Amino acid sequence: MGGPTLLKVLGGVAVGVAVLCNLPSNPFIPRPKPATLSYLAETELQTIGSTPRKFKASELWENTGAVIMVVRRPGCALCREEAVELARLRPELQLRNIPLYGVVHETLGVPEFAPYLKGDGIFLDSERRFYGPQERWMFISGFLRASVWSNIVRNWKKEIDGNLDGEGRLLGGVFVMGPGKQGILYEYREKEFGDQANITDIVNAIRKIAPAASNKS
Repeated sequence: MGGPTLLKVLGGVAVGVAVLCNLPSNPFIPRPKPATLSYLAETELQTIGSTPRKFKASELWENTGAVIMVVRRPGCALCREEAVELARLRPELQLRNIPLYGVVHETLGVPEFAPYLKGDGIFLDSERRFYGPQERWMFISGFLRASVWSNIVRNWKKEIDGNLDGEGRLLGGVFVMGPGKQGILYEYREKEFGDQANITDIVNAIRKIAPAASNKS
């Protein structure tokens, strides 16, 4: 196969891949499998600090419910941008005595990330269960999506600092948990880099959180 012909073939392949990557649903990323209350509740989390403590994730929402950001990468400017948006919900959350937490799969960059979230704690999920039940990883296809570059430009305009430290390919999300047995009121899984949960949907879920007493088994 001659040089020009080979270049045409490679060019056609590249265009085809780019088209596939820009479909509304990225074919290179599996559809998320919804989590269940029992699955999340049994997750073992760990505090981050000099004397780490392990505990069941159900402690986070058992009595009050909770909003939980599942962080893709603490150093990522796009993740920090979403944390800022969630932090704006603090007045609504404090009015209802509902905590805001972060969950990470690595501790690198957590101290620098915490001021963006302004939450009630950030915890390590070393088994990455909050990123499951089926982990979803985005590789090079993410950078071929026009929407990802739009997210990057949006973030750049907001002048939110970030870095390239850590593992940023494992997609995260957001959960709104009701207390007791009320369960998962809202579950959002990232579709791509810079994708964010809809704040209105989160607020609507928060307002559905029932008093803990009515959810005891």
